[in-house]
Amino acid sequence: MSGIQPPYKILVVDDEPDLQPLVQQRMRRYVRSGQYQFVFAQNGVEALERLREDDEIVIVLSDINMPKMDGLALLDQIPKVNPNIRSVIISAYGDMKNIRTAMNRGAFDFVTKPVDFDDLKLTIDRTLQQLLEWRDALGARDRLVALQNELSVASQMQQSILPKSFPQDPSYEVFASMKPARSVGGDFFDVMRLEGGVLGLAVADVSDKGVPAALFMMSSRTLLKGAAIGLGTPGEVLKEVNDLLCEDNETAMFVTLIYAVYDPSTRKLTFANGGHNTPVVIDSDGNATRLPLTGGVALGLVPGMEYAQSSITLSPGDNVILYTDGVTEAMNENEEEFGMERLESLFSESRPSEARAVNDFIFDAVMEFAGDAAQSDDITCMTLRAGGRDH
Repeated sequence: MSGIQPPYKILVVDDEPDLQPLVQQRMRRYVRSGQYQFVFAQNGVEALERLREDDEIVIVLSDINMPKMDGLALLDQIPKVNPNIRSVIISAYGDMKNIRTAMNRGAFDFVTKPVDFDDLKLTIDRTLQQLLEWRDALGARDRLVALQNELSVASQMQQSILPKSFPQDPSYEVFASMKPARSVGGDFFDVMRLEGGVLGLAVADVSDKGVPAALFMMSSRTLLKGAAIGLGTPGEVLKEVNDLLCEDNETAMFVTLIYAVYDPSTRKLTFANGGHNTPVVIDSDGNATRLPLTGGVALGLVPGMEYAQSSITLSPGDNVILYTDGVTEAMNENEEEFGMERLESLFSESRPSEARAVNDFIFDAVMEFAGDAAQSDDITCMTLRAGGRDH
């Protein structure tokens, strides 16, 4: 299954005549180096013909609004031709409803028009990485002879969807990382640029371990991203994702999830919590405050649940810490937990001035506390640092 090799063949589907020469011109370096090969179609019908003729196509980049067959209808047809192809939607921010529908129909990611080709390159690379890991996982499952092999596959799948770079802006900083356990769970995080310059921030922890957890994690991440770009508030997003996860959830798996939306122009953070650990705000003096509880339950268990939300306004220099229980429940050799009190007191004397430094400081403290004790759970942490100045 994993035997695809560069140049990776990418089908671009768009009825705009200017897009084909633009893609060829802006991506020519990667074509010449043998990394990519592009083929083109002007609508969904033509795209399906290309896919049936050429089984080497691995990614479809598709517009939504096209004649004869639009991008949403094409998304429904692609798995019937080749279920291993990954789809990326190209559309305008004004088309948020259709983008959300596309994500819920299985699109792996999306890019917006006018196309930023640096962002397109990153999206293609992320999609290819996930596709290669996925195909390796499918092939490996047939060869697994021990649980450790399965856990290794799950770890690769888990790592493949995590963001490797983060938005940069003078008015905020954000950084996140995850240290997987030997026994792989289902932690994930995501950072999303949303309409109007706001950020969507998520940290989650899926129940169970191994490949089933990794698969449920990937499904949760896709549904979250689709809901986030189409719905306004964190409470609505969690309700949508919960209802979708509850459909056909025969394994009774679930995910705890904190989702927040941050507006840098007002420094307002709005959040909803689905059974997840309570985030902590560390102010510029090192004082810790827990965000208010919103009372939501884990997602995937009970359909029709409502999710309350709350908001706070951050001050310049505030750090919001989102994390999984791998941080607070990390144990040392004496079976003591790291705990909330240690997390909240970390910055009483040392106060790093950048989001990444804050995040690294937490990881270092947990690792030092645990010592030689075996890590039993993923450790995930995200730091949002507010910039600007008070008026």
